[in-house]
Amino acid sequence: MKVSTLTRGLLSAIKSNAICSTRSHFTYYPTKLAQGVRDVQKMNMFQAINNAMDLGLEQDSSALLFGEDVGFGGVFRCSMNLRDKYGKDRVFNTPLCEQGIAGFAIGVANTGATAIAEIQFADYIFPSFDQIVNEAAKYRYRSGGLFDCGSLTFRVPCGAVGHGALYHSQSPEAYFAHTPGLRVVIPRGPIKAKGLLLACIKDPNPCIMFEPKTLYRAAVEEVPTESYTEELGKCDILREGTDVTLIGWGTQVHVLLEVADLAKKQLDIDCEVIDLVSVLPWDTKTICNSANKTGRVLIAHEAPFTQGFGSELAAYIQEKCFLRLEAPIKRVTGWDTPFPHVFEPFYLPDKHRCLAALKEIVNY
Repeated sequence: MKVSTLTRGLLSAIKSNAICSTRSHFTYYPTKLAQGVRDVQKMNMFQAINNAMDLGLEQDSSALLFGEDVGFGGVFRCSMNLRDKYGKDRVFNTPLCEQGIAGFAIGVANTGATAIAEIQFADYIFPSFDQIVNEAAKYRYRSGGLFDCGSLTFRVPCGAVGHGALYHSQSPEAYFAHTPGLRVVIPRGPIKAKGLLLACIKDPNPCIMFEPKTLYRAAVEEVPTESYTEELGKCDILREGTDVTLIGWGTQVHVLLEVADLAKKQLDIDCEVIDLVSVLPWDTKTICNSANKTGRVLIAHEAPFTQGFGSELAAYIQEKCFLRLEAPIKRVTGWDTPFPHVFEPFYLPDKHRCLAALKEIVNY
């Protein structure tokens, strides 16, 4: 089923009265299915991802799933029971070698098969950086269309988790957003994760899905059991508003939804909340339409401030919407330091920092 008929037709906007769950630095706002959607099952995000990979392996006999500890279910249990179902020739462990995982995945995709590769933590994707940006992303171009690495998907757990420190907490999406030929997406919950992963598996371009690992168990939704895809390159307006546009992705979306609630309750400010979803390509039209409407924009992400993807959003909005802006575009992000351990609460762009920034642009 296509996203146009499922997500945009059946998923309702997230309302302020939705049942939420609270974690260390955010409150989770579940996406709700519209009434009448049948065949759903309550899943957290790792279960939804498992379900997507199960469907992908079932629908495509050439599909292979591999990575460090993947055959055992993976450190986050996303591939649990899949080796038992599809056999060790299709679901298997790899050596602890990210550049080898990426190189093998490129070879699999280049032969016409489908590769679903897991990089165990985003922090360890850098040894495979050359393979991804110089080989996978450029294969079609360099061969004049004779070869490509379509049907290649990297699953990459990312972001803060409460105790990950500098080597298990990074958000490196901006590095890859600078690479033509890739698609980069980040889900906010189970429904989105399943649809995005199935779309990536079927897309004719190499894709990276960064998965906020704190959401694996914290995010629980009623997920359709059938196969469906989300449209890549499109953002979601989760809450419509008239005063300020709030833009985030992944876990940060839930922080901004809570900020929107606080702004309405405390300041009577009506916020429009947008989940960017797709970092490359990103939905310039929807973002600019919102910026033109509200005249004020706040962008929040966990990655460091300098050259975070918020920089690209801010520059583009400034260029295209300058005459409609009522205040400078504000970014609330991680700091320009390595990701800390015990000081993680002070590093993250939580609701307090975001609300303070919102007050600044409203009072500008």
